[in-house]
Amino acid sequence: MSQNFGKLMKQAQQMQEKMMRVQEELAGRTVEATAGGGMITAVVNGKHELVSLKIEKEVVDPEDIEMLQDLVVAAVNEGVRKSQEMAAEEMSKITGGINIPGMA
Repeated sequence: MSQNFGKLMKQAQQMQEKMMRVQEELAGRTVEATAGGGMITAVVNGKHELVSLKIEKEVVDPEDIEMLQDLVVAAVNEGVRKSQEMAAEEMSKITGGINIPGMA
């Protein structure tokens, strides 16, 4: 029985190492999301961090700052959602679809 336990522990350690490698790789990958017909572009990395935000000057209206704010929020949220999907997809390749909290 202890031999099976040792084998199981080794497999768990290997899976953890693979997940750590994927998390490192994801930090270097990005996704892009837009809002307002492409007037706002948010780029988010695999760690769910906003790495760049582009705002076209045509969407900047000093009389309607609220619309600009809404578009920025929409683009960033969509970028984060895409980043989460990307991370979950990569992790599921390792875990065989088993959802491990805190790993995606």
